[in-house]
Amino acid sequence: SLADAYAAAQGTVEVTTLHIFGLGVELVGFQGGIIVALLMGVVTAKLDIFFEKKVPEVIRLLVSPLLTTLVGAVLLFLIVGPVGRGLASGITTGLVWMTQNFGAFGYALFSGLQQLVVITGLHHIFGAIEAQLLVDTGRNFLNPLMSVAMTAQGGAVLGYMMLHKKDAKTRELCIPSFISVLFGITEPALFGVNVRYRFPLIAGCIGGAVGGLLVYFTDLAALGFGTTVVPGIALADPKNNGYISYILVHLAALAIGFLMTLIIGAGSRKKLVIQGEQKTENTVLKAEVRKEEKPSGSTAAGASAKTEIKKPIQEEIYAVAKGRLIPLEEVQDDTFAQKILGDGAAVIPAEGKVFAPGDGTVTSIFDTRHAICFETEGGTELLIHIGIDTVKLGGKYFVSHVQDGQKVKKGQLLVEFEKEAVEKEGYDTVIPMIVTNLEDEKRVVFRGKQEIAPGDSAFQVTALE
Repeated sequence: SLADAYAAAQGTVEVTTLHIFGLGVELVGFQGGIIVALLMGVVTAKLDIFFEKKVPEVIRLLVSPLLTTLVGAVLLFLIVGPVGRGLASGITTGLVWMTQNFGAFGYALFSGLQQLVVITGLHHIFGAIEAQLLVDTGRNFLNPLMSVAMTAQGGAVLGYMMLHKKDAKTRELCIPSFISVLFGITEPALFGVNVRYRFPLIAGCIGGAVGGLLVYFTDLAALGFGTTVVPGIALADPKNNGYISYILVHLAALAIGFLMTLIIGAGSRKKLVIQGEQKTENTVLKAEVRKEEKPSGSTAAGASAKTEIKKPIQEEIYAVAKGRLIPLEEVQDDTFAQKILGDGAAVIPAEGKVFAPGDGTVTSIFDTRHAICFETEGGTELLIHIGIDTVKLGGKYFVSHVQDGQKVKKGQLLVEFEKEAVEKEGYDTVIPMIVTNLEDEKRVVFRGKQEIAPGDSAFQVTALE
């Protein structure tokens, strides 16, 4: 049987070594080995493609998966596993070496990058190093460094939640993740929020680096190992007001992670463009201006407005293409997936034709013809964006059938594009449909993932009249 990777890293179990073809193979599992998993995913994919081509079709269904599994298992234990584990161990050992040789810079670098090691699953090896530090020096400086790195990631989670404070699903995800961080468990925060959206992870690493600097200058250390963040205060060395330093350093790391997430996230919101597409920004800014002007206009109604009974109104937004309807969260681009420009849905097109999502007006079509600003007769403003980063094509493969200011009917052809050619250039052809003038009282009701055709309802915009 394979030895547990975590126990092997801490030296609490004896690892059996087999010698195969002159190679020493340690019988250790790969628990938490993200680097090994990533490498093995690539190797398995290549093996599958190879055997799919080489195995005769009559036996391919049975033999190809079997050969992929068998050869993959051999490569995992002989090559991929040792290489992946060696890479991860090298990263871990290198970080510890830097803290011991580069002073404040080493401390900052360790705390800034430590949570990236957690993603690889090799952070458990730190336990053995911490134990040796206690034996050699009686103090464990790694414990507070790891603790502030965790706390900063928690601050990043809070920052992301603040950016999306009106989204109940985001709150449901972020609050439990932050509570876990307080007890030294960052995986929910990392994999549920920060790694997924990337910029909170970067912000957390910055907060961790600042925390590492403060640990160095306050000479903070622990007298044990195994607990961090809130419970970790019990391990703090009381030397030089250690308890107070522990609290202040962690609060600073939390605040930096939080603020950096707000700053980076707000920077993304302020752009409100995709790869520098200024027209998108103008569309959204016009919606914001109307939103700000609405209260002054509404006061003219006087007291009668206060007694008016609000009724729900609805507007259907129809599919702009034939294909597969998906939620925005599944679009492989943060600008759309995080709903920075607005809410809506997307279509994975089956053909290169884009149609009007309802009766309305083409308010603007981009010079590159890959995106359209559209306003329905009901007043809903939409951005129809054909593909991801397709602005870089400069209009190549796109043909427009409408012009700015043109009124159109539901299902009328707006743009044609060479779908296969665009995909061959390496671009995703998914078509997000974004409502850019959603107000507080409006919301998008998604119809659910399904096969869809032009004229079918994609989602509904509901509001109070």
